[in-house]
Amino acid sequence: MFTLFVDADSLPIRLRRIILQRAMKENMRTIFVADRNLKDVCCMIEEHTASLRLPLRNTLDKTELRKIRSSISMLIVESGTDSADNTIVQMIEEGDIVISHDVGLSERAIEKGAVAIDDRGNIYTRENIRERVSEREYMKSFREMGINDLNQKSLKEKDYQKFSNSFDALISKKI
Repeated sequence: MFTLFVDADSLPIRLRRIILQRAMKENMRTIFVADRNLKDVCCMIEEHTASLRLPLRNTLDKTELRKIRSSISMLIVESGTDSADNTIVQMIEEGDIVISHDVGLSERAIEKGAVAIDDRGNIYTRENIRERVSEREYMKSFREMGINDLNQKSLKEKDYQKFSNSFDALISKKI
């Protein structure tokens, strides 16, 4: 079975909610990695744990009931450039899924046999990541020349929908 890794530092709350809802529904092993505690993620972990325990509360003793935990976790890493990325790369295995806006992390994850999806619903594989890396380098050269009006636009409703659809399709294929 795969693990879902979420580079959660800059991921909008609305996207985290989409991921959390699907992770709870499928009881998927999901690890949110960030340099700070994310309240929404922690609340959903508690809610998921409670929902797993509730149907068993009259059949198990308290010690056994406490052993039942959510398959979702929050991993807090040291602040600093690439600390979340490096942690994710160290942990991933072939067949895992990484959700990240960071093309460099996606490339490193794919090198280890994972699949990556960005915050706009683009799914990256060995076949298409090189094109995205080239595009990133191209945009970097523009920024270095002082042309900054090419910055990525904020997410729109269609972006959330595309992410949700791509994420659902990817998870459905893996399960």
